[in-house]
Order: sequence, then structure tokens, then C-alpha cells
Amino acid sequence: MSGTKSARPIMVLLDVLGKRWTLRIMWELRNGPFTFRALQEACDMISPTTLNKRLGDLKGLKIVDHQPEGYELTAKGLELATIMMGLTEWAEKEIKPPAKS
Repeated sequence: MSGTKSARPIMVLLDVLGKRWTLRIMWELRNGPFTFRALQEACDMISPTTLNKRLGDLKGLKIVDHQPEGYELTAKGLELATIMMGLTEWAEKEIKPPAKS
């Protein structure tokens, strides 16, 4: 993974997930495969270069795979998405957004 300096698996994962657009790509793929162009459109016209880089990072972790139907979450990716939904539920319940000034 480019930019990852730690060999600890959690740090590698958080480094990849923390990159701009990575979580959005996973979010869009949660319901099934997308072609590259359809995924680009679903992600508000993310640049093709950035989309390629993020898909490469996710493929490197075996979270995303490319099949004839398009890009999709692997079983590992679906498991991670389920965990992330648990974090979303926790955050909605426990974290209050800062007051707007």
C-alpha cells in the first residue's frame, strides 16, 4: 500500500480507509457490482486517476475484486462493511455533532 509505513494490520487498514474517497467507494459497492464508469458517476465524478488508485488499494487488501459484472466487495469486504455499519450506528447514538456557530 502506498503511504503505509506500519506493518501492523490495523494501521494498514486504517491508512487505506482514511484516504479520501475510499469509504465512499465501499459505500457505493455495498449493494452490488458497478462498472468503472458507473462507480465514477456514483461517486460524484471522482477523477479516474483517484478511483483507480483507491480501487487498487482496496484490491490489494482483498476488499474489492473486479469481476465481469464490474467492481464488487469481496466476502472480506462485505464483512468489513457490516462492521462499519455497526460503527455508524454507534456514532449516531453516541456522538453529537458540534454546534453550528
